[in-house]
Amino acid sequence: EIPRFDSAAPLSPAAIASDVQTTAHDGRPDVASSFSSPSADAAASALTEQPSAVASADPRTEAAGETALPGVIQLPPDTPLVGSDGAPGPSAARASVHPGMGAVPYAGGVAFRVWAPHADGVSVAGSFNGWRDDADPLAPEGNGYWSVDVDGAAAGDEYKLVVRAGGQAAWKRDPYASEIGLVNRNCVVADPAAFDWGEGEWRMPPWNELVIYELHVGTFNDPAAGGAPGSFDDVAARLPYLRDLGVNAIELMPSLEFAGDFSWGYNPADIFAIESAYGGPAALKRLVKAAHEHGIAVLFDVVYNHFGPSDLDLWRLDGWEQPEGGGGIYFYGGERAKTEWGHTRPDYGRPEVRAFIRDNALRWLEEFRLDGLRWDATAYVRNVNGNDGDPAHDLADGWSLMQAINAETDARQPWKLHVAEDLRGNGWLVRATGDGGAGFDTQWDGDFVHPVRRAVIERNDGQRDMNAVRAAIEHRYEGDAWKRVVYTESHDEVANGHARVPEEIWPGNAGSLWSRKRSTLGAALVFTSPGIPMLFQGQEILEDRFFRDGVPIDWRRLDEFAGIHLLYRDLARLRRNWFDHTRGLRGRHVHVHHVNEADKLVAFHRWESGGPRDDVLVVANFASRAYDAYELGFPRGGEWKVRLNSDWAGYSPDFANQPGYHTRADGGPRDGMPASGTVGIGAYAVLILSQDG
Repeated sequence: EIPRFDSAAPLSPAAIASDVQTTAHDGRPDVASSFSSPSADAAASALTEQPSAVASADPRTEAAGETALPGVIQLPPDTPLVGSDGAPGPSAARASVHPGMGAVPYAGGVAFRVWAPHADGVSVAGSFNGWRDDADPLAPEGNGYWSVDVDGAAAGDEYKLVVRAGGQAAWKRDPYASEIGLVNRNCVVADPAAFDWGEGEWRMPPWNELVIYELHVGTFNDPAAGGAPGSFDDVAARLPYLRDLGVNAIELMPSLEFAGDFSWGYNPADIFAIESAYGGPAALKRLVKAAHEHGIAVLFDVVYNHFGPSDLDLWRLDGWEQPEGGGGIYFYGGERAKTEWGHTRPDYGRPEVRAFIRDNALRWLEEFRLDGLRWDATAYVRNVNGNDGDPAHDLADGWSLMQAINAETDARQPWKLHVAEDLRGNGWLVRATGDGGAGFDTQWDGDFVHPVRRAVIERNDGQRDMNAVRAAIEHRYEGDAWKRVVYTESHDEVANGHARVPEEIWPGNAGSLWSRKRSTLGAALVFTSPGIPMLFQGQEILEDRFFRDGVPIDWRRLDEFAGIHLLYRDLARLRRNWFDHTRGLRGRHVHVHHVNEADKLVAFHRWESGGPRDDVLVVANFASRAYDAYELGFPRGGEWKVRLNSDWAGYSPDFANQPGYHTRADGGPRDGMPASGTVGIGAYAVLILSQDG
């Protein structure tokens, strides 16, 4: 397990060597054969697992026969890197006296440190030394680490590492680089202390009050549609809109540096660098600061199940590769390298790689003050094929890495939210690490989204399964309502062969009456079921078709579907108990007491402590028939007031406006409840009722 430290400083080489235990790894060949990025063939070919071993042979042997590759400088194998004083390379340099990985500014200069255990030598070239590859060699520190202090270098300087191995020298981006130039792809020295966060205090909203809005920075608010992608500053411009909607947490799809300017973000090339096309690290910090000033938390999507595979300078960073042609020191070789996105799964058992990922998680939570992390596709961190019940392909090192990072970050900042996107219905993801679980606070719930989407998308009322809807509402992990995130739309659910819910209901006619009625029926269940509710960008304005990283949200729809937007706003406010008469929607408890499979209605009771202004009754009609007086059980007698009727014509002028009247529950016991009464409810509509104090 990765050790804990009192500060967020990256793990030191000594700490890694002495404190982290790991399993054996893939055998190392005698020669570094390539510095190139993973080719299409390498990403697609089947690899064979090799026996675990640690070779003691000198990786420089046999290097003289190597052939130069495109973009690689061929050097004689005995050519030393030369220091600025003319003395031979590594022996002429002094190791840095400053801690930290990557480029770390200090008063009067910058320290550079990299892990490259198979390199013959490393130097740093940049704007501070005229881009000379022989001016500032790094000194070996032991355990494969190299470092140097460069006086006169400063924040804002550009640089690259020059790594020499096997007679070749390659210009590489720093694995820990905080910023990558938009045009030239050089690393940029960043000062983490330079940003002014101000003096305002910020507190993360309680998890049972969260309303999450997932968004893609490049398309959420893109004023230059058809040109450059949207930026963090463009997202910040719509924070007042999100606050008014009732959102108090945004979840950013991956914004780590990737190849090109347009991407979903799940192909990170430089995991410590913020995407330059979005504005870079300073712009992300501006967004976080502004969001907090608006009362909105910011969650950040991280990708640790694979890196790249495109534009991946980590690939064979120091020239070494596995015998079967793997990616070198940062990656598994053989069978364990394989993922659906390329053969670039990180080596979770290698101490330095574990430290690399741990440092990355802490940087977002501490330096950038982000409020939580959503881990992408954790099933592929814990199993080669992303499966449960497949022990032969389990990745024990991946499981223990998730445990270690979650345990450490919880110990440091327990209020921050750690979200798993696993989608295997596995409760161990959200079980405490002390009990053997992975230690996530919550996870996306496939057992909610899939049955609810089916229930509202199905064309035939008779095929809607109310028992499946009941199971979706009542489902939870570890007996805890907040250990799941519930939604009907996410970036995955509205792409990859799927579309937006209104589009799925009526392809090509997402603005139709039934698309509006049934998509909002599903949304009402999101806001009234136990769990943390989540929307996907544009859902509240009936965005149609499917998600694409080059097609921005059409904000003209806010005017066209203003009533639908109002319905989402009202649901979000009731979910957060905005008016102090729906406290039960923030509560842990639910009882689906009425299931009418024949007529396609369900009703359920939500509460925290119970009583007036706490008990909430939700009635959902999944059929085209409306009712003037539908009888069902109530949690207690007395008057119940309608807080929301989704059939109200104010939400859309062609809604039927079926009266959903205040009612008295003066009847006898029914549906296992102590009282009963009648309600009016429209077709494909939802009622939310509660009592005054």
